[in-house]
Amino acid sequence: MTASLVATVSAVVVAAIGILVWRRTQRVVTTPAQRAVHQALHTASLAAVPLRRGLTAEAAREAAPHLRALAGAEGLGIAGPDGQLLAWDGTAAEDEAVAEVVRRAVASGRGDLHVGPGERAVLVQPLSGEDGSVAGALAVVTHGRPGPGMVGAAAEVARYACGQLELAELDASRARLDRAEVRALRAQISPHFIYNALNTIASFVRTDPDRARELILDFADFTRYSFRAAGEFTVLADELRNIERYLALEQARFGEALRVRLRIAPEVLGVVLPFLALQPLVENAVRHGLRGGGRIEIVAQDAGTDTVISIEDDGAGMDPELLRSGALDAVASESGQPESAHVGLANVDDRLRAAFGNDYGLVVETAPGAGTKVSMRVPKFRAGIRA
Repeated sequence: MTASLVATVSAVVVAAIGILVWRRTQRVVTTPAQRAVHQALHTASLAAVPLRRGLTAEAAREAAPHLRALAGAEGLGIAGPDGQLLAWDGTAAEDEAVAEVVRRAVASGRGDLHVGPGERAVLVQPLSGEDGSVAGALAVVTHGRPGPGMVGAAAEVARYACGQLELAELDASRARLDRAEVRALRAQISPHFIYNALNTIASFVRTDPDRARELILDFADFTRYSFRAAGEFTVLADELRNIERYLALEQARFGEALRVRLRIAPEVLGVVLPFLALQPLVENAVRHGLRGGGRIEIVAQDAGTDTVISIEDDGAGMDPELLRSGALDAVASESGQPESAHVGLANVDDRLRAAFGNDYGLVVETAPGAGTKVSMRVPKFRAGIRA
C-alpha cells in the first residue's frame, strides 16, 4: 500500500469517526423534543416583533405565517376590532364562511367554530384583553373537525398574540406619557423668564446693538430647541448647548450677580438622556443661587458605565426632611418659590426612573444655608433608548 493511499484511507476513517461522534452528541444533547421547543420559541419570537408594533395590516401580514406555524393550521387569519381580516396565510383559502365566523366571534367576544362542507373547519378565538375589550380575532382553518389539541393550540396562540398586543399598547401608552411629561415641562418654562429675557434684550438695543443681536439669536435658539417636535430623548451635548443659551440670557440680565462654571468631560457629550432633563434643574439652581452667593456649577463626568451630572448652587438650601419624606415638589414651600418652579424636579425624576430604572433617579443634597446640589446618573448605553 502506497503512502498516499494510506493517508487517504486514514483521512476517510478519521472523518467517519468524526461524523459518528457528532451524530451521537446530537442525539444526547439535542433531542427531538428539545429541537421542537427551540423551534416553537424561535417562531414565537419572530411573531412577537411585528405584533409589538400594534395590530396593523402590515404587522398582521408579517406575524400571520409565524402564528400559523405555531398553531399547526392549514390557514390562519388575523382580524381587527371591526371584524375585518387584516391578513391571511396558508394553503387553505379565505372565503365568506371564514369572514362570517370572524365577525361573529368579534361581536360576541367568545370563541366560535364552524364546520362546513368537506369537514372544513373554521375555529376563531377573539383577541381579548384583561379588561374584556376585544382587539381583534385569530382564525384557523383545518380539514376535519379540530380535536382538543388543535382547539387548545389555537387558544394558546391567540392568548400569546393578545399578550404581545397588550405590550404594544403599554409601549404606546408609555410613549404618550413621555410626550405629555415633556409638554408639561415646556409649559413650565417660566413666562417671567421669557418676559424678562425680552426686556433684557430691549435694554441692549440702544446701548449695545451687537450684544442685543447675539441675545436675540440665543433666545430664538433656546425657544426653538425647547419646543422642538423631536423625540423624548436627546444627547447631553445638545442639552448643554441649550442650557448655555438660557444662562447667557440670565447673565445678561443679572450681570456679575450670577456666576456660572461648567466642567464637562468631553467623552460623555454623546450620552443619551431624557429631553429637557437639565433645564428645570438649572432654572431652580439659578433661582436659589441668586438668593445666596450667585454661584452655579454644572459638572458632567465619566463614572465607568455611567455618566454623573450635577447642578449645584450656593443659595439658601432647604430642610432635608422634606426630601426624606419623598416630596420633591414640597421644596417649593420651603424655598419660598412658586410650586410650579419645582414640579419639574419630580417630572425629571420620574422620567429618569422610567427610562433607566429606579437606580437612576435624582439625588438631592441640601441643608438650610448650605446651598443645593442635584445629581443624576445616566447609563452610557441602554438598549432601546436613543436620541
